[in-house]
Amino acid sequence: MIRITEKKTEQYIYSLLPRRDAVLREMERYAARHDVPIVGPACGRLLYQLARLIGARRVFELGSAIGYSTLWLARAVGPEGTVYYTDNSADNARRAEASFRRAGVVDRVRILVGDALRMLESTEGEFDLIFNDVSKAQYPEVFHLAVPRLRSGGLFIADNVLREGRAARPAAKQDTATRAIRKFNRLVYGSKELFTTIVPLRDGFAVCLKN
Repeated sequence: MIRITEKKTEQYIYSLLPRRDAVLREMERYAARHDVPIVGPACGRLLYQLARLIGARRVFELGSAIGYSTLWLARAVGPEGTVYYTDNSADNARRAEASFRRAGVVDRVRILVGDALRMLESTEGEFDLIFNDVSKAQYPEVFHLAVPRLRSGGLFIADNVLREGRAARPAAKQDTATRAIRKFNRLVYGSKELFTTIVPLRDGFAVCLKN
């Protein structure tokens, strides 16, 4: 990934992070070996902190891969909370479930295999936090689906909103992913229902508070 933060500053941020437990470290090693996209420990901590700040108990994650960010969220919601994991890959889901079991949070996670957007549509009720990390071309559609499903005071969070810095420049017509990200960013900042800030950590986190 192309850095959006000055190299030494990014290295300094990561040097400050406390050592993760064995389950998270193994997930990080697996992701690095197999080129699996995960949010990484700095953003994982941010997710955990934001979920705790709003007292999140019901969380929906769109695009969970091996469940790295899911685990941070599952720990944040506590034993009475629920996090919905979604991924198209049954193999990813099995690996994620094994990690959740090792971490002692498997009872807090509902594992859904299939299209994340359709899973959100078919899961009833409001959510305290919705985390969006699906295919970037789907981001505008996710905005329209997710915002109505949040409670007042809930958070809509999206990863990769700076797209390795490409979001800051006009996108070529064939670069549908960056064009979608740029549209998504305009939507969340332009929404009267949301108060949005982009945090330039890793690849950019959009943190949107629902009024």
